[in-house]
Amino acid sequence: MKNRFVVIMAGGRGERFWPQSRLRKPKHLLPIVGDAPMLAQTVDRLKGLVPPEQVFVITNIEQRDAVLESCPELLPERVIGESQGRDTAAAVGLAALLVERTEPGAAFALLPADHVIADGAGFRKVLSAAFEAAENQDVLVTIGIKPDFASTGYGYLRKGPGVDGLASLPVHQVERFVEKPNLEKAQQYLQDGGYFWNAGMFVWRPEVILSAIRQHAQELSAGLDDLLANWQENGSIEYAMEKVYPLLKKISIDFAVMEKAADVVMLESAFDWDDVGEWPAIARHYEADDRGNVFKGAGSALDSSGNLTYAEPGHTISLLGVKDLIVVQSGDATLVCHKDCAQQVKALAQQVCQENPDLA
Repeated sequence: MKNRFVVIMAGGRGERFWPQSRLRKPKHLLPIVGDAPMLAQTVDRLKGLVPPEQVFVITNIEQRDAVLESCPELLPERVIGESQGRDTAAAVGLAALLVERTEPGAAFALLPADHVIADGAGFRKVLSAAFEAAENQDVLVTIGIKPDFASTGYGYLRKGPGVDGLASLPVHQVERFVEKPNLEKAQQYLQDGGYFWNAGMFVWRPEVILSAIRQHAQELSAGLDDLLANWQENGSIEYAMEKVYPLLKKISIDFAVMEKAADVVMLESAFDWDDVGEWPAIARHYEADDRGNVFKGAGSALDSSGNLTYAEPGHTISLLGVKDLIVVQSGDATLVCHKDCAQQVKALAQQVCQENPDLA
């Protein structure tokens, strides 16, 4: 069997977790849940499936040193810095080129850096079967997460007929991708039982995904051809990343390819999963007091309920007579917002950092 590779996407800013998450040390480089950085947890979860030397990380160039500090087992030449983020389709194309030039024909998994998965064994079992499917047929493989509540924050996959003989676990066609629904639709999807959360985890061979990009996203494909030619001409991926990568079309892989492609299949998750996309999600992973307050770091409350606080070591957050607030102290900034406004933290962070770039 050919070697298998993993490419981890770790280029975001994690602005929904401001002010703890900053440009140079964003969400995936922090212990948002647990005691280790989210990226380090992701790399550790791969042990027994793919060795660290067969892991690539695509990150922001300003975060590259911090990535290597968080995960010293990674090969430095396989931690690639984006001088400018171009969304997931460009990252997927770059990932395919990286793996293809390392070992042509080898399948690779594309994983986000910042998901919370406690059942590492279950995750590895499903991912191993996804590799089998990608190695056995020219398909684009994704993993669908069985929903346990009606989420309006995730996109969905509609499961289609089964596909026999591809892997050691059941494989199904994906009938369609569905954008983030309203609550009524999300409740219908949950009751239906045939819809799964789209976790953004994929497995494929480089030639298969590059062919799909060529078919469905011709402008991006042409840009990737330019990137590869520049890389080969100069013998340096760093030079090509600086000069060509920022010119690639900015579009998500779902919009560019997955929603259009015919040969998309999925495996169902058999493990717990949370993408902890905003501050309130933290509360799911920590014990609350008898009035529903969750403290990460030192904190106390009187006549207060349903709050979430985060304090760095050496700092205490004290609450009096308040409910359903998020209070975050981190370095030179403090956030106070109602839980109902959590999805607007990103917009607030952008406004604050525009007014004071030192807070980015």
